[in-house]
Amino acid sequence: MSRYSFEYPWVLLLLLLFVICDYLCTQKGRTLYFPHLDQLLMGKRYHNGLLWFLKWLGVVMAIIALASPIATQSYSSSQKEGRDIVLIVDTSESMKQARFDAKDETKNKFTVVQEVASDFVASRKDDRIGLVSFADVAFVASPLTFEKKFLQQIIIMQKLGIAGKRTAINDALVQSYNLLAHSPAKSKVIILLTDGMDNMSQVPFSQLKSLIAKSPVRLYTIGIGSSRDYDGAYLAQLATAGKGKAFDAHSAKRLEQIYQEIDQLEASKIEAQRYEITTHLFQYPLFVAILALLFFLYLKNRKGAIR
Repeated sequence: MSRYSFEYPWVLLLLLLFVICDYLCTQKGRTLYFPHLDQLLMGKRYHNGLLWFLKWLGVVMAIIALASPIATQSYSSSQKEGRDIVLIVDTSESMKQARFDAKDETKNKFTVVQEVASDFVASRKDDRIGLVSFADVAFVASPLTFEKKFLQQIIIMQKLGIAGKRTAINDALVQSYNLLAHSPAKSKVIILLTDGMDNMSQVPFSQLKSLIAKSPVRLYTIGIGSSRDYDGAYLAQLATAGKGKAFDAHSAKRLEQIYQEIDQLEASKIEAQRYEITTHLFQYPLFVAILALLFFLYLKNRKGAIR
């Protein structure tokens, strides 16, 4: 939407001066350069309504032109900086545990994780998201992709025991960091979810911790279920090394809240640029002023009213 204003609004005060002179100033003589200027600006008010209108239309439009009216139109553009996110999901047999969701006790932990992770993917419109599943072994279930519906289908297709029965957390993390190694994104995030303790990884913790600490990737860890099910201190060390945060999800509702919190912590950055286009409009009132004054002079001479 355009905004209208004046570059020199103080010039409009001249209109007050002309009004005062029209009532108070008396004619002293004729000018050599514009014979009718004294009558135009300081003469008596004419009884002819058309002449009076043309005179003041010309004066007002001339003053408005001097004040330099402008139209300013504002534009804004925004560029969202998306993130590359890798979700790590535990598919070991321990995720079969039911009664995790108070609303539906028949659902096991893995089913709840699938639903919450799918909703999280749907909410990240400007991000690329990948999926790593793990149990005995870790594998990339989906590369980084913008195709959210495709990724949601991949999440639903994951099955318990697809990669074994035990837990290889360290190996899953190494797979995830490798997946992000060549990512051009400025912001990279890994979200690890597990309900077990690492008992199958070939990569030692010391080596993994060094990899995490050197990487710019931010790591969030989520322990799901009872605090006895997973090693909370271990997950906290991983999150600290990854400059992230460790969470405990003891229920489906809490798990949903955690993903929402991570969604807010990793909100896409928006770079907004605002600029304005200014258009000068003085030529329009100036044109009207010239026409009005010329027509005024023509009618004055035509009627023989010039004294």
